[in-house]
Amino acid sequence: MKNLELYVHTPFCVRKCEYCDFLSFPADEKTQEAYVEALLQEIRYYGTQLRDCEISTVYIGGGTPSWLSQELMLAILDTIGSSFQINKNVEATIECNPGTLTKSKLLAYREAGVNRLSIGLQSANNEELKRLGRIHTFEQFMKTYEMARNAGYGNINIDLMSGLPYQKVEDYLRSLQSVIRIRPEHVSAYSLIIEKGTPFYEKYKFDAVKQEAGMKPDILPDENETYRMIKLTQQLLAEAGYEQYEISNFARPGYGCRHNIGYWTRENYLGVGLGAASLIDNVRYSNTRDLYKYIEECSNIYKMSYEPSEPTQLSAPKPEYITNLHASVEPITKQAQMEEFMFLGLRMTEGVTRARFEECFSMPIEAVYREKIEQLKAEELLIVKEGRIALTDKGLDLSNYAMAKFLR
Repeated sequence: MKNLELYVHTPFCVRKCEYCDFLSFPADEKTQEAYVEALLQEIRYYGTQLRDCEISTVYIGGGTPSWLSQELMLAILDTIGSSFQINKNVEATIECNPGTLTKSKLLAYREAGVNRLSIGLQSANNEELKRLGRIHTFEQFMKTYEMARNAGYGNINIDLMSGLPYQKVEDYLRSLQSVIRIRPEHVSAYSLIIEKGTPFYEKYKFDAVKQEAGMKPDILPDENETYRMIKLTQQLLAEAGYEQYEISNFARPGYGCRHNIGYWTRENYLGVGLGAASLIDNVRYSNTRDLYKYIEECSNIYKMSYEPSEPTQLSAPKPEYITNLHASVEPITKQAQMEEFMFLGLRMTEGVTRARFEECFSMPIEAVYREKIEQLKAEELLIVKEGRIALTDKGLDLSNYAMAKFLR
């Protein structure tokens, strides 16, 4: 059977954080129930269409999936299990936030097959959490983390952010040390990006422009401070036994996030839920972002599906059945596939391999990118060694510049 990753989007959250530009929003219980019923219909539909596939990873993201009632989340997990073939070594992750988990939920998730949690801490400083619009304190995070350990979870990621308003290097260092002290298996460490359309953009857009231009911002950390935070993250996590396997992700040996690695290596993945994206056989699909349209279309999708006499081959979903659910359908050209192979693969510290490129595109990598590779090598941003092409430490610092070289 062919491997397929599964992403499930649950867009609801208690309160939208001020920096967040993800597809998420608060909703009442009735809306959540209607959404989950629609989601179950979509999952069942794809179960009939992709019966020759085996789910290698499941990632339930949001929003705040752990805010859903235990009954609704178990309905999602049960329907995934009954609709798809699941690999016996599946990595199954749920994103969760402190203040939305209970001992009962954690035990129920584990019983249903969840074996990895991703907890959104962001900062160990309560004042910083308040500025971000988070609903929890550091003390509540610690209570959640201890509950998860007591419930038997042995694979936990913690999200941590740097470059926050009014944050000094020393402030970030204390948060980082607090995370290292409790020894999670995985740390995702991101720099804050001020995104258009968020309350943070309205508050800090002028500071963000100054920061990007190398000028001294009034509220956000300056370029040198954000760089020091990044280097401290790399240094202290390495000293604590974590491997930096991707630009923003660190793991103890054997605990890299398989689901995200699949994205960076262009594995086939199916996204279900509001606004979710899929990549199947080099066709990218995106679901509608309109909640009420999503619910309406999913009420019909499964009724129109059919049971094939033989398992179908892994292929693009049949547009005549689900066009109205999709906001976009984009066949990816060979040129775009090669570009994605490079700029996604180079996010990984181990980089890309010549052999894999040739296997995918029936030509050597140098036939397409020799000039760009030589330029980046000369600038000491790229290293070519033992059949691999990867960013150097300097290249990781200038990753946006280096990876952009592989785009037209």
